[in-house]
Amino acid sequence: MSQPVLQKTLSAIHLWAISVGLVISGEYFGWNYGWGAAGTVGFLLVTLVVTLLYITFVFSFTELTTAIPNAGGPFAYAHKAFGPWGGLVAGYATVVEFVFATPAIAAALGSYVHFLYPAITPLVAAVVCYIVFSCINLLGIKESATFSLVVTLLAVVELLIFMGIVAPAFSFENFTRHAFPIQWGGLFAALPFAIWFYLAIEGVAMVAEEVKDPQRHIPRGYIAGIVTLTVLALGVMILTGGIGDWRTLSTIDYPLPEAIGLVLGKDNTITRLFAGIGLFGLIASFHGIIISYSRQLFALARAGFLPGVLATVNRRFKTPHAALLAGGSAGMLMLFFADTGQIIILSALGAVVMYIISMLSLFRLRRIAPDLVRPFKTPFYPIFPGTALVLSVVSLLAIVYYNPFISLLFLGGLILTILVFRASGRALRIPVETGPQHHELS
Repeated sequence: MSQPVLQKTLSAIHLWAISVGLVISGEYFGWNYGWGAAGTVGFLLVTLVVTLLYITFVFSFTELTTAIPNAGGPFAYAHKAFGPWGGLVAGYATVVEFVFATPAIAAALGSYVHFLYPAITPLVAAVVCYIVFSCINLLGIKESATFSLVVTLLAVVELLIFMGIVAPAFSFENFTRHAFPIQWGGLFAALPFAIWFYLAIEGVAMVAEEVKDPQRHIPRGYIAGIVTLTVLALGVMILTGGIGDWRTLSTIDYPLPEAIGLVLGKDNTITRLFAGIGLFGLIASFHGIIISYSRQLFALARAGFLPGVLATVNRRFKTPHAALLAGGSAGMLMLFFADTGQIIILSALGAVVMYIISMLSLFRLRRIAPDLVRPFKTPFYPIFPGTALVLSVVSLLAIVYYNPFISLLFLGGLILTILVFRASGRALRIPVETGPQHHELS
């Protein structure tokens, strides 16, 4: 049956807004747990290395996104390069990254609400946020490109204002006071929290089918996004670490309002206003990632990699309601059984596995598909994808070494997925299209 094609409406500015909007919550919370592992100076070094990873990755990933503009993103690239098994691993890793990034953001939303209204517990607020935004998506009311742009601009401006407020109170002596000795163990343990600064920027790949001119707009949007996030990540992290005793901020889910509270006082109107506006930055990422994981689950099920029920579309609202409910249920369960730091580590684990197989896909496709149309080619090939690959492998080894239990959970989920996939055999008989997809999502 003929199905409508996704409308091509997005330009470079929209892609910038989506890329920054998906990630910007990482500048608001989560990264500060890295201080507890490596201290301020050590974590700064780790962040610089991870920034290099993401710069080289984004330039390399853009080649795949423009050459294979598929809503499935990484699993479509790996499927074309390595067949169904490659697609399976990439799809599983991407689902873990996005499905488990949302409960971490929900926990932060709950903490921000609790900061504003102490009578509301963070867990209750987090669950309510999940229900509300899942329902909004279920009803077909999704973020328009214009709304995404406005919310992202508001969040970026707020972070710039935050830096302006705390900068006068910054002291290099405060930043280096209580610094940990630089040790490999602490640096490696801090890697997941530096990755959190940029995690999910690759979600832009899932809207590639809706870009008006992929050759020009995708590279511009991606590159502008990584530049913006680099400035914000380094600025927020460095300035926040130098306003007082950074140790008091290293274990909470709302470090920025607390930091302004240290400078201006917790009862100051600006402090409370900042916390209130800060919800928009978290909402932008939360809502955007819900859209991303639901579409990823839908795309995997549509291709036969997950149970077919997840590929069903609501007849009235044209939304993947089963995928929305499944992803939301898994995320809410994590709120009850894991803390924010553990969820971030699990999400980062999925991300680095996906980065590894994506870079391997890039190398393989250069060899087996030399005639594939590539509107954008990775600069400094093979140095950029090679750098991203090596740093991703190092990150993966470090995360596994310092988080064996979480890594075993990740591996157990992958083994279970492979067993189900092997038992059904259904996906082996269903080709994955690598061009624009035709489906009923509005």
